[in-house]
Amino acid sequence: MKKRIALLIFAIFITGLPAMAEFSLTSDDDQEESPADREAERYDDGTDALDDQEWRRAAESFREVAAMKGKHAAGALHWLAYAQNKMGQRSEALSTLVDLQKQYPKSKWAEDGKALEVEIRQSAGQRIEPENVDDEELKLMALNGLMNSNPERAIPILEKVIRGNGSSKMKEKAIFVLSQSGSPRALEMLSALARDAAQPELQSKAIRNLGILGGEPSRKILADVYTSSNDSRVKRAVLKSYMIAGDKGRLLTLARGEKVPELRAEAVQQLGIMGARQELAELYSVESSVEVRKKIIQAMFIGGNAEKLAELARTEKVLELRLAAIKSLGLMGGQNAGPLLVSIYESDHAPEVKKAAIQGLFLQNNAKALVALARKEKDRGMKKQIVSKLSIMGSEESATYLMELLNQ
Repeated sequence: MKKRIALLIFAIFITGLPAMAEFSLTSDDDQEESPADREAERYDDGTDALDDQEWRRAAESFREVAAMKGKHAAGALHWLAYAQNKMGQRSEALSTLVDLQKQYPKSKWAEDGKALEVEIRQSAGQRIEPENVDDEELKLMALNGLMNSNPERAIPILEKVIRGNGSSKMKEKAIFVLSQSGSPRALEMLSALARDAAQPELQSKAIRNLGILGGEPSRKILADVYTSSNDSRVKRAVLKSYMIAGDKGRLLTLARGEKVPELRAEAVQQLGIMGARQELAELYSVESSVEVRKKIIQAMFIGGNAEKLAELARTEKVLELRLAAIKSLGLMGGQNAGPLLVSIYESDHAPEVKKAAIQGLFLQNNAKALVALARKEKDRGMKKQIVSKLSIMGSEESATYLMELLNQ
């Protein structure tokens, strides 16, 4: 009711109606409220009370909504149990959740209620046996709670889940829960999974979670997995895990010494994601493979090393690599990239380089620089290249210049 009065007053204020007295603000006694409106209003009252952490007021509102048995009834039972738990009324909250499951078993709130039940029981110190829980999500919640209280007991159950016939999603989440332990037994299990090529999906997840776990023991396991495997898929997974773990040293070693160019390139890419600017610059100077050097240029772009890219765009002898550096500068943008591209265009006579500089300025939407180059360009073919870009840019500078051309 208060909300309706507030809305009426607001409407009167913004419309500038002079005769406020002409409007009557009816009360609950003056105008009968429909059951649906009453339910929605009381449900809103309950959620407002939750926001204010007024648990008793919230419980009263949601109890009233649940009794109405309307469209908000299932949600009201869930939040009633939530409020009861917050007040320390755990047995009442569990009883409310039983009512929710009985009355609305197919509601989405029934699923949320199961999760809340596990949370309430665990917070009360009650042990939830994961083996006796059928729902996968609830089983993982129970396992997570057990891992926090008794990891040695939880790990064999996690192993059973991972080796069992459950869904891939369940197994992947179990591996994640396992990786949060950090116990020697959990690390041993992750190590075994990371080496188990018979289950490639779980193997990849284990390798990734070793990176998330971090620490020298897990990094050593990753190093052993890398050297002992002949599968490029596994090696790539390890390289990505090194990046997650922040192991710049091992990535750099592999970027320098790995004999397979594709894996060297992967190590380079992960270094780029880590922002290893100095290391990438050093690698570029000693790398012999053009393809790997192109990957290093891409990694420099990912790492934001505009200075080194500008240097390569000017000095690199291999045309393919010079063009790659110019393209990366164009994609990178920034205040300095435009003048650098203009300078490259004006100082380099190779048509391919000029076209790459034009493309870079186009990618930056730098119509002002392109117009200036077009006005000075004497070569008809190159001028056409610039005008073709300006014609599709739709900027004020490009439109003004195109009108000039039409009026010549």
